[in-house]
Amino acid sequence: MTTPIYYVNAQPHLGHAYTTIAADVLARHMRQRGEDTFFLTGTDEHGEPVADVAEREGIPPRELADRNVVHFKEMGEKVGASNDFFIRTSDPEHGAAVQRFMQDLYDRGCIYPGTYEGWYCPRCADFKTEQEIVDGNKCPIHHIELTWEKEDNYFFRLSDFQGRLEELYAERPDFVLPRERFNEAVSFIKQGLEDVSCTRARLRWGVPAPWDESQVFYVWFDALLNYYTALTYAQPGEDLTERYWPADFHLIGKDILKFHAVIWPAMLMAAGVEVPRHLFIHGFLLMQGEKMSKSLGNVLDPFKVIEVFGTDALRYYCMREVSFGQDGSVSTEGFEARYNTELANEYGNLASRTLAMIARYRDGAVPRAQAPAALAGDFDGLVGEVRDRLDRAELTAALELIWARGVRRLNRFVEEQAPWTLAKEGKDEQLDEVLYGLAEGLRVVSVLLHPYMPDTTARLLAALGQSDLALDAATFGAAPGGATVAKLAPLFPKVEPGAQAA
Repeated sequence: MTTPIYYVNAQPHLGHAYTTIAADVLARHMRQRGEDTFFLTGTDEHGEPVADVAEREGIPPRELADRNVVHFKEMGEKVGASNDFFIRTSDPEHGAAVQRFMQDLYDRGCIYPGTYEGWYCPRCADFKTEQEIVDGNKCPIHHIELTWEKEDNYFFRLSDFQGRLEELYAERPDFVLPRERFNEAVSFIKQGLEDVSCTRARLRWGVPAPWDESQVFYVWFDALLNYYTALTYAQPGEDLTERYWPADFHLIGKDILKFHAVIWPAMLMAAGVEVPRHLFIHGFLLMQGEKMSKSLGNVLDPFKVIEVFGTDALRYYCMREVSFGQDGSVSTEGFEARYNTELANEYGNLASRTLAMIARYRDGAVPRAQAPAALAGDFDGLVGEVRDRLDRAELTAALELIWARGVRRLNRFVEEQAPWTLAKEGKDEQLDEVLYGLAEGLRVVSVLLHPYMPDTTARLLAALGQSDLALDAATFGAAPGGATVAKLAPLFPKVEPGAQAA
């Protein structure tokens, strides 16, 4: 399970946190299923985007990278990422592995000398085709004027892999998800592939080409390999490649589709290495109608969001507000609305009411009772449906299932059954069933929600006297009554409207 690696030319924003949170949700879910899971994230530290900022600041690129990588590591910790390794492309072990891999391609005849001319965006670190240029001569993402680059360097024979890439996509319709991104990749391939420059002559900040040290590798041929090279040194003294490769999921943003869905599998094919099983390509979080970008000045600071609302609220919002895979707008107002209506009222208040009623009516012990049939049918099959969606990295769809069939159904159940009336009327057996059903429903929902909100769900499960987080345990009626519940502070304390999250 991998995220893209993030450029260290600026500090992280919510767009970076978004992919890290998504990957973490998947990794935590797979661990719940008992899967041997390796979650990789890190930073992309070479190339012009970093070198240019360092030059403007009058410092060496290494100093800039060392300074900014701290913020990306801190971001991962703040958003609760459970990654097993954090790779830096400036790691000497990574650089040596890149040189071995690329030397092998050179020895196989997949790399040759040539001259490149083309329009280039230094912020994307990408040459743009005529079809990609907008507004006369601008980058479609950063809206800056492109520069015409011409230099002698080395090329990767991407065109040789046209047929094999077409076969890959024909044989594996789920190689790229969602489907519209699959179609986009196929369309790009069918336009006809041209060989791509894989080294730069005038740049010094990068991994030197071992057969010609006057050149360094074009940053993408360095960066893409991180997914593979990390396994060779993440565990000191052990090579994890055989254990974890091929990757099950690369999560990436749509702006880097071409590199991951076309160039990356071709590189692996050229080296005789198995291609990854899936790429899930998500859309952009938009503010003011644009992708969040430091250079555009339209960013939501995840650190400030966490300071006001907490980590789990941020994780929930990122996976809830925008359907994962699509573009969608985010805002501080939308965040506060989700927090107060769904987290504080629907989930938090449900937990508080349930615990309070068990404490009041049954001296704090979950009744030993039958699972109420009115709830059992609604929960039937829920775990399997959540699994199916997360097998396809449909994170928002899985969350919506849990919320609609779990959280909201339990809230309706409270109103339908009115436990306070049952207690007043002395209907003890029916009240036992209702209170057991609420406690059991909350337990199942919290196990399913654990990958999304790990701290909150762990606290609620502890208050319910439960600790089993395994997905197999998330079957309604599987836990008997008898557990003692504990008092619990509000899971999501009310926040006044207008609280500044950005």
